[in-house]
Amino acid sequence: MTTARSGQPTAKERLSFENQKSDLRGNQALLLVSASEGDANMLYATGFFVPDPFIFFQHKQKKYVVMSDLEIDRAKKQANADRVLSLSLCQRKLRRMGRTPAMIDILDLLFRERSIRRLVVPANFSALYADQLRAKGYSVQIKRDPYFAERETKSGAEVKHIAESLRVARLGLEAGIRTLKRTKIKRDGYLYLNGARLTSETLKTAVNTTIMAQGWLPSHTIISSGNQCVDPHHEGSGPIKAHSSIIFDIFPRSQKNGYFGDMSRTVVRGRASDKLKEIYATVQAGQQIGFDMIRDGVNGKAVHQKILELFSARGFSTGRVNGRMQGFFHGTGHGLGLDIHEPPRIAPVDGTLKTGHVVTVEPGLYYLGVGGVRLEDVVVVTAKGNRNITDCPQFLEI
Repeated sequence: MTTARSGQPTAKERLSFENQKSDLRGNQALLLVSASEGDANMLYATGFFVPDPFIFFQHKQKKYVVMSDLEIDRAKKQANADRVLSLSLCQRKLRRMGRTPAMIDILDLLFRERSIRRLVVPANFSALYADQLRAKGYSVQIKRDPYFAERETKSGAEVKHIAESLRVARLGLEAGIRTLKRTKIKRDGYLYLNGARLTSETLKTAVNTTIMAQGWLPSHTIISSGNQCVDPHHEGSGPIKAHSSIIFDIFPRSQKNGYFGDMSRTVVRGRASDKLKEIYATVQAGQQIGFDMIRDGVNGKAVHQKILELFSARGFSTGRVNGRMQGFFHGTGHGLGLDIHEPPRIAPVDGTLKTGHVVTVEPGLYYLGVGGVRLEDVVVVTAKGNRNITDCPQFLEI
C-alpha cells in the first residue's frame, strides 16, 4: 500500500502492516513430534531424554511439551519447557467431544485452543502428520536443517560437555593402547594377546567397556587395520598384524546430556614402514594447516583445498586406483554436538566458519598395500583463530 503522491506508505499504513506481521507471528508455532533419544533437535529443544515420541511446540516464545502419564512427572523436573501439558487430559477432552484421540486430533485441539494456524516443522517431520495437518487447514512449512540455527554456535556449557566427551574418548583410546602394549609379535606377523591372535573385536571391547564405565555410550567404534583402513568408515574386524597401521576413531556420547566427543589416532604396534611414516608426517602437516587457517569468517572449502594441495605437492594424490578411491577423499571436518555429524562442514563445499562453531579437524591418507592414517582433533572457532579442546598426544609407533 502506497500513497499516490510519494509512493511511500503512510504512518498509518506502516502500523497496519506491522500489526499484520505480528498477527502472523502470533498464530505460528514451531512443532516437533519425535523421541528425544533419537532426534537431536528434540533433545536440544527439551533438554531431556525420552525413548518414545512426544509433542513439543513453541508459540509466542513459550515452550510446551505434551507428556504421557508415564513421563509427565519427570518432564516437570527435567524438561526445558515453560508448560508441561498432560496427554491423557487432552485425550479425555477429545473423548468428551466425541472425537478419537489420535495424534492429529490432539495436535488440532492444542492449536485451536491457542489460535495457532501456521506451523514450522523440521525436514524429518512425519509426512503423514504434515498431510493430516494440511487437510485440517493448517499451513505447514518445512524448514531444512539447521532447524534451530543456534545449534551451530555452541555455548560455553556445550563446549564443556563436548570436552568432557573427548576426555572419555581419550580414556577409551588409552585402554586400547594398553592392550596393544601387552601383545607379542610372533613369526607369522600377527599380534598375540594371552596366546591368541589379537583382533579388532578384542580392542573394541577394551575401548568400549572403558567408555561405558564412565557413563558414556560408545557407538560403532572404529578400530581398523591394514587395508581395512582404506575404507575410512570400516569398523574393523579380525586379526591385527604387527607393523601395520591401526586407526582408532572413537566417538562416545554422554548419556547425561547427549553431547558427543570425536577423536582419531593412528598407531603401529611394532615398526612402521618408511612410507607409512612419511604419510603420517604428511597428515600431521595437513592437520596443522587446519589449525593455522580455521578462524571466524574463513571458508571451510579453502581450508580443505589447501590441505589437498599440500598432499598433492608431497606426492600423495587422490583418485580411483583399480576401482578403489585412495588418497584423501573425505571432508576435513564437520560440526560436533548433539549429532556426531552436524553443520558446519569443512569440505569441498562453501561454508563460512563462525566464532563458537565446534568442528573436527581430521585429514587422512589411505593407500592399499600401505595402510591408512587419520588424525582427528576438535577445535572451537574463535575470532582470531581456534582453540583445540582435544587433550591427547599423537604418536605412531608403540
